[in-house]
Amino acid sequence: MTRNASVLAPVLRSETQARLLAAVLLHPDREASIADLARETGSDPGNLHAEVERLVHAGILADRRAGRTRLLRAGTSALIGPLANLLLLGYGPKTAVETALRGIPGVEQAFIVGSWAARYHGQPGAFPNDVDVIVVGKPDRDDVTEAVVEALRAAGHDGQVIFRSPSAWRDPKDAFTRTAKQRPLVELTIGAR
Repeated sequence: MTRNASVLAPVLRSETQARLLAAVLLHPDREASIADLARETGSDPGNLHAEVERLVHAGILADRRAGRTRLLRAGTSALIGPLANLLLLGYGPKTAVETALRGIPGVEQAFIVGSWAARYHGQPGAFPNDVDVIVVGKPDRDDVTEAVVEALRAAGHDGQVIFRSPSAWRDPKDAFTRTAKQRPLVELTIGAR
C-alpha cells in the first residue's frame, strides 16, 4: 500500500494509517490482531506495525497480548471521537454497507462503484457525496435498498443500489457488467466477521 495521503481523509498522513484507523475506530467493540488488520486493510504487516506503534503511543489505539498475538482496539484519547467522525464520513460507507447487507438472504456479492470506489483506490477528485452499490444475487430488493440507504445516510452519504443477477454479473457480454468491472470496484465482505 502506498504511503501517499489518503484521498478520502486527506488530513491523515497515509492510506495505510487511514485504513487502519477505520478498521479499528469504526468497530469500537472489536479487537483485532495486526495480521488480521493487515489482510483487511491490504497493508504490509511491517508498515502496519510502524503505524500501530505511533498510534498506541498516542493513546489512539490500545493493545494487549494474548499469548504471542498482539490485539488492538480503540484507545482512550480524546481524539478518538473526532477521528471516528472523520473516518465515518470518509471510510464509513464500506463498513456501513457491509454491516447492512450481512445476513440478508439472497445477497451473493456486493460492490461499491463510482466516485467513492475511485477515491478509495486513490484516484484524485472531488469528495464523493453519493455511493453507488451493486448487489449481485436474488434478494428482496426493498429490504436491500432500505438497509443500504439507511446505512449510508448514517455514514453521511446518499446512495443508490443497482441489482444484478448472478448470471448477468458473470456474463462478459453484458454491457453494464463489462463497464462496471473496468472501473474501480470495492468488493464488500458480507459474510460473518
